[in-house]
Amino acid sequence: MAEREHRAVRMGIDVGGTYTKCVAMDNETHEIIGKNQVKTTHDDKDGVAAGVVRSFQNCMREHNISPEDVVFVAHSTTQATNAFIEGDVANVGVVGVAGGGLEGLLAKRQLALKDIILDEKVGRMIKVFNTFIKKKMLTEEVINQNIDDLLKQGAQVIVASMAFGVDSMDEEMMIHDCAEKKGVPVSMASDITKLYGLTRRTRTAAINASILPKMMMTANATESSVRAAGVTVPLMIMRGDGGVMEISEMRKRPILTALSGPAASVMGSLMYLRASNAIYFEVGGTTTNIGVIKNGRPGVDYAQIGGHDTYISSLDVRILGCAGGSMVRINDKAVVDVGPRSAHIAGCEYACFTPEEEIVDPQIEMVSPKPGDPADYVTIRLKSGKRICFTNTDAANVLGLIEEKYFAHGNANAARKAMQPVADKLGITVEELATQILDKDFEKVNACINALADKYQLDHDSMKLVGCGGGAASLVPYCAEKMGLQYSIPENAEVISSIGVALSMVRDVVERVIPNPTQEDIRELKKEAADAAVSSGASPDTVEVHIEIDNQTGKVTAIATGSTEVKTTDLLKECDEAEAAELATQDFGPKVSNVELAEKTDKFYVFKGERGDKTPIRIVDKKGFIKVQCSNGFVEKCTVSRYQEVVEQLWKDGAVFKTDTVLRPDYFVCVGPRVGDYSAVDLEQIFLLMDLDLGDREPDEEIIIVGSVTEI
Repeated sequence: MAEREHRAVRMGIDVGGTYTKCVAMDNETHEIIGKNQVKTTHDDKDGVAAGVVRSFQNCMREHNISPEDVVFVAHSTTQATNAFIEGDVANVGVVGVAGGGLEGLLAKRQLALKDIILDEKVGRMIKVFNTFIKKKMLTEEVINQNIDDLLKQGAQVIVASMAFGVDSMDEEMMIHDCAEKKGVPVSMASDITKLYGLTRRTRTAAINASILPKMMMTANATESSVRAAGVTVPLMIMRGDGGVMEISEMRKRPILTALSGPAASVMGSLMYLRASNAIYFEVGGTTTNIGVIKNGRPGVDYAQIGGHDTYISSLDVRILGCAGGSMVRINDKAVVDVGPRSAHIAGCEYACFTPEEEIVDPQIEMVSPKPGDPADYVTIRLKSGKRICFTNTDAANVLGLIEEKYFAHGNANAARKAMQPVADKLGITVEELATQILDKDFEKVNACINALADKYQLDHDSMKLVGCGGGAASLVPYCAEKMGLQYSIPENAEVISSIGVALSMVRDVVERVIPNPTQEDIRELKKEAADAAVSSGASPDTVEVHIEIDNQTGKVTAIATGSTEVKTTDLLKECDEAEAAELATQDFGPKVSNVELAEKTDKFYVFKGERGDKTPIRIVDKKGFIKVQCSNGFVEKCTVSRYQEVVEQLWKDGAVFKTDTVLRPDYFVCVGPRVGDYSAVDLEQIFLLMDLDLGDREPDEEIIIVGSVTEI
């Protein structure tokens, strides 16, 4: 028998509420080699880790993947989120440190955390005990005494937090080392974030510490099982902001994994579908996650946990309680709402997935799916005594919106039969009932999309909806048509989250408050972010750092991303100018005319078109990714040596004067293999950022500068 050819395989495992799904992909072509799913193991002694390992091992065995083939393995986890929801958290002891005088007095008050309420209704909370040491009294003996006192009170984990600890970590490190010697899990506030705001920083560290024991147990179980399977590459864990980190990093900052489920699906859209500008939908049975990808970057914001603000970045994903399986609620006159309860909560099948011949003598039966719910949810009792219900999926099937190829396609006649008694009661047709149902969803989806579009300044004409998850076809086509937007539901939509995990990059973020930053400040921050990404598992040669400056708050953010290994080849097929033009034309949509190539380099094509008095622009890379969309702008090719005069000219030409403000362009620069993204309030700051990226390039190297003006 011929020896099997060695192949490099990436494996991604996504832990969902119902199923844990594993996907194996070819590292070079991104082709899917195999999939496996198992029921999520919430009740196993190893928790969800058992399902992660089971789906991983099944996938390897079923698709003949040997351990040495695996070059990357990562999983998303609901463990942190579930720990907060279920109150499976440890008691926290905070060791606070500050100087003397008034400053010390204020800090002592800010460091004294109250219990952190996770769910007021059921009294779920993180119990917090506090102790305070003056900086000049800080010795090992005093620290040990304070830790012992906290442990006696009931603390199981320790947090070290010092006023201005972000400027010097030495004191927090002393406390960390003392706790570690005692074998007590410990979290340093300055390890979690470098931002000021003592109470919020300490609270974030306390929330992190509360899940340390649980997460370390899971991490150890998962890692040892992956090792036992013979896989030697580091196990990576998905973060809530869409990146991955090595499991050793997760042991320090498990809170970063909270909300990693929605993040996985957004990253799947970004990396696999090349959706560099889209409103992203993941439609499950009970909830729909909606997020934004703009110019290749997903929208990110600070997460709230149990209603508390934290300094944890996560993808800005909105969760709506209407999805494929949402039940319908009525009164005597009309449909009053859809959801948030879904068919499986009420123990019912969808009508369109029930054999048509079973739907005999359907009778309306109103229910409260859970104790305390209003009794306005509709179910249908059949002659056999079986109870079913109709959902968004049924309504969409009745209206003929779901093509046969989609997961949500069902028997429209069965749905129609089940819906008929309600249509008769309301004095309308079944089609009118189906339309009322989907209109209720549309109200929620439309409000959510408008809020995201407003927050991220999305251009309506460039927006597209990308639908993923099993229920995508039940909502996305209807909402897209009502909003006049293009949409797509891609192949493998039901495992997009696992694909997102398999293709994810290492990501690390460093944030600092630096009023009027200098080049040296930014250079240091870039280095710190790059080093953090490398210690999280990125290969140094692949790390890129993007800088954002918020002039109002003085916050400077360095976002470093990188791959886990240097890819020697990249077999994603290059597109030629004609193919790139076709992609750009599709992306511009039908309202843009006279599309033409404005400029190109050996790595990018820049296309422009006409729409009224505006010049929309698209930057397309050689792999076919739309890297930048702008609804109105300018394009100029120049050498590196001339970039300042070109930027300055565009700064003047692109100014839009309003009554109370002047809008200035944002800039995108195609240099070498990447697109730099620069926006700032003043020209000096833009030059500061550009100079860091262009200062070491050859003066005669050609670059393309795009100025983009967004009118408010």
